[in-house]
Amino acid sequence: MTEVIARRGYRGPSDDDAIEAIHTELDALWDDASFVPEMDRMTFTTAVIESAANIVQHAQPVGEKPVEIDVDITVQPTRLVARVSAHNAREPFAEDMQADLPDEEAESGRGLALIEMLVTTVTFERQDGTNTWILTRET
Repeated sequence: MTEVIARRGYRGPSDDDAIEAIHTELDALWDDASFVPEMDRMTFTTAVIESAANIVQHAQPVGEKPVEIDVDITVQPTRLVARVSAHNAREPFAEDMQADLPDEEAESGRGLALIEMLVTTVTFERQDGTNTWILTRET
């Protein structure tokens, strides 16, 4: 098993306050893992925040319970990993999962393409009403 040097997380309602809380957790993570190069910090932070923002903006509840966001971020010796989950959420539509950049005049639809440019891998899992994006960046 790969050694985890630092870990931070957040779980709560899927709202604008969650984005601020996740930013705070990322700032604390970089304090704990100051050896991570600045470029890796910036690109990974952008990818995690973009993933979380997509959940806040687009995730729809599967039932009566509201969507909750859950972010678990780990720093390993040569890898950054974030599991960004939407609990109690509908499965995204196939068109929501497209990673192609839209045309220049489109006002949205760049999120997944941007995330894929910033990290090494992006994977998606769905289990028991939870959508999880796993972002990995090799450092």
